[in-house]
Amino acid sequence: MSTVVSNSAGASQRIAIVGSGISGMAAGWYLSAQHEVTLFESDSRLGGHTATMDVDVKGQTYAIDTGFIVFNDWTYPHFQRLMATLSVASQATEMSFSVHATARDFEYNGHTLGSLFAQRRNLFNPSFYRLLRDILRFNKQATKALDRNELPEQMTLGEYLDRHHYNRDFQQRYLLPMGAAIWSASINDLRAFPLAFFVRFFRNHGLLSVNHRPQWYTLMGGSKSYIPNLTAPYASRIHLNTPVTKITRERAGERAGVTITTPAGSQHFDQVVLACHADQALAMLGDASADEKAVLGAMPYQDNEVVLHTDTSLLPRRKRAWASWNYRLDQRDSEARVSVTYDMNILQRIESDTTFCVTLNDSDSIDPNKVLGRYTYAHPQFTLAGQAAQARHAEISSIAHRTHFCGAYWRNGFHEDGVWSALRVAQALGCDEAATPPAEPLALPAHELLTPQGVEGLG
Repeated sequence: MSTVVSNSAGASQRIAIVGSGISGMAAGWYLSAQHEVTLFESDSRLGGHTATMDVDVKGQTYAIDTGFIVFNDWTYPHFQRLMATLSVASQATEMSFSVHATARDFEYNGHTLGSLFAQRRNLFNPSFYRLLRDILRFNKQATKALDRNELPEQMTLGEYLDRHHYNRDFQQRYLLPMGAAIWSASINDLRAFPLAFFVRFFRNHGLLSVNHRPQWYTLMGGSKSYIPNLTAPYASRIHLNTPVTKITRERAGERAGVTITTPAGSQHFDQVVLACHADQALAMLGDASADEKAVLGAMPYQDNEVVLHTDTSLLPRRKRAWASWNYRLDQRDSEARVSVTYDMNILQRIESDTTFCVTLNDSDSIDPNKVLGRYTYAHPQFTLAGQAAQARHAEISSIAHRTHFCGAYWRNGFHEDGVWSALRVAQALGCDEAATPPAEPLALPAHELLTPQGVEGLG
């Protein structure tokens, strides 16, 4: 057991990282420049939502992403810089979004004018034009309110939509499905989203713009391609299949530090970085404070079932309506979980006679003979209470606490946010790479939106 060293930010310390998603791996990368990092992962693989699956079809192997898929050149500055530093290759991709119904013949893909009217009779459908008109009205109205700081911080998205009388088609066939697909949530979850958080996110990601939009990218060889380079500095101190069962902390005295307990025994460290989900972090803390319980307990997660398959019946009926993201409407009520299918051939620019699909929460609709793999990923749920909890990060995460909470759930829930959170931890622990506080995305020019662009995928 090693001797405890100084706990000042500038001194080299022994630091345990719990969790190997993007947040944990990036924290390890930045911290390794100055500290000795040991990473614990309960799974048999690294990556968390960075989950590329190698599948063999007709003698050819394809690397298909089932979690984190895409990033863009507007709102992923820290992730992009990290990939450039690691010399990880990327390729431009198309981000498009379709909606199709199962019980009736209704579908569209907003990527181009031709795909918008992929179902030609919508050219003569007054309700479809009302939907388009409300899209333009929402983007103009919400953008203006955001610019004037007139979006009530305690209002939900659902309350705003009802107050301004947005029609049901706009809500159920456009805005709520798009949000549900982005955050892997239900329609009701989206209605409960903090209004200002939602509008700000849409604005920053170009979702309130027609002509001024980001370019989206995927990583060549699948998202897992960055893992070897990102973990190289501390590869010899990575422990897979090693769940952390208990974490206890001593702030002063000879035993000052953090004790990490796993099935293999206990180890002593100077600091711990909890780069796992909020609920997982809380469950590990054997001495959780009242503040930790309140903050972490306000940021819940929900599991989503993900299926990798080749069943194209989950895509729109008309091939010209096929998009990168394909949202499926059915007759279930608004409590239903999102059902979205990613066309991976479009997203990853896969050249194959086989169309590879990744579907979220619609397992029963998929032909079992066409399933290539089934997975479960947990995603954070965003609420007004959770938004308030995010602002309390400094109350529970610091050198004085010997504990640092790190994860995408502290911001928007995506890969950029995981890197941003890792940089915040590295800065707190005195690493030069993080000498400048991570910047928030800049507000982007506002234009009216007609052709939606998706966000990250399941990551």
